[in-house]
Amino acid sequence: MDFIKEINKLRKEKNAVIMAHYYQSGDIQDIADNVGDSLQLAQWAAKTDADIIVLCGVHFMGETAKILSPNKKVLIPDIEAGCSLADSCSADEFEKFIKKHPNHRVISYVNTTAAVKALSDVLVTSTNTRNIVESFNKDEKIIFGPDKNLGNYINSVTGRNMVLWNGACHVHEKFSVEKIAVLKKEYPNALVLAHPECKATVLAMADFVGSTAAILNFAGKSEKKNFIVATESGILHKMKLSYPNKQFIPAPPDDEICACNECSYMRLNTMEKLYKCLRDENPEIKIDPEIQEKAVKPILRMLELSK
Repeated sequence: MDFIKEINKLRKEKNAVIMAHYYQSGDIQDIADNVGDSLQLAQWAAKTDADIIVLCGVHFMGETAKILSPNKKVLIPDIEAGCSLADSCSADEFEKFIKKHPNHRVISYVNTTAAVKALSDVLVTSTNTRNIVESFNKDEKIIFGPDKNLGNYINSVTGRNMVLWNGACHVHEKFSVEKIAVLKKEYPNALVLAHPECKATVLAMADFVGSTAAILNFAGKSEKKNFIVATESGILHKMKLSYPNKQFIPAPPDDEICACNECSYMRLNTMEKLYKCLRDENPEIKIDPEIQEKAVKPILRMLELSK
């Protein structure tokens, strides 16, 4: 079957928009109407005129799109495409954590379930975390969850002392400092670009720290030609397409087999599943109305602060 042809036919018939995260496989990125990071996906979901949103990413991204567009049908190619970071922070446990720290504002990373978002004052993505944290008074007490690595990084660059939930992304936790050091010797002129979800030891080696979109933009503007990229390897597809005259080397994980670092959840989505998802209009993201009503407020605040 020609999945590209069938997908294009279905999205036109159904007035559907396909949105994909940078960590999706190259074929899915190529067929998507919009490709971006978590903040961009949220912004597009809030504005789209489509009747159906197909979110090619992981479950929490689909939830975010549904929260922002409750009257639209939001689909995800594989309902099992979860997130280790979101899974590390259940709403029940996070609520207990909040109660242990009264009089704190709650800033939650977008990589969370809708129920956790509903407990939050404002959301952030890796693109806007620093700016949003710095929008609060310096003496404001803040809880940040669930990514401890991002939280530690923001504490280090802002001088804040946010209370951190002990969660992490299984992909960004796996980067090998030793193997990156070997690559730096092999490519002495290469810059190391790292996502702030990486461990502090990896970030200490980086020449630039930023979100996937920020890493992409930095590489384009830099005069350098070689880059070691410490984030999920899906971003390399867009980097190579955007800047074909530059070299992008995936930072390796602590794994003797793999030379690059992929998110197994992101890779659950395939062209076949995308086709069936559009054809059947399933799996569909559904959210409890009460949670929806609470969760939309911190997301809208994030979008307002990100203008």
